[in-house]
Amino acid sequence: MSLLKKRIPAFNLQETLIVLAIIGILLLLALPNLMPLISKAKSIEAQTQLKALYNAQTTHRYMHSKFSGDLNELDFEPPKTVKENGTANYRYEILNANEATFKARAEAITDFDGDGIMNVWEIDEQGNPKQTIKD
Repeated sequence: MSLLKKRIPAFNLQETLIVLAIIGILLLLALPNLMPLISKAKSIEAQTQLKALYNAQTTHRYMHSKFSGDLNELDFEPPKTVKENGTANYRYEILNANEATFKARAEAITDFDGDGIMNVWEIDEQGNPKQTIKD
């Protein structure tokens, strides 16, 4: 009894490596154009968390007739940063708070585009996040 060997068409190693090299070159060409989009997408985290902090401050003001300078008092737990084995790219702090005003800041802990400038967002009692330092 003879076994028929059926040849399956496939790519060899050299062809696969050439395709991977071409994909790598295309990625290197496209990456600088994508960096602003990556930075913008990561800044949405800061805006979302600052809005949550604003909501917590507003609730605290309705209950106690003043804004709070303590994140724990607001029941706002900032997400763990990537340096703490979390997923957040920003650290959050309240800069000042009194009866009528407050200001909170989200400062990036990583440089998104490698230019040495860290992204910073702030929010106040008006509730509109503003980018103070653009990365």
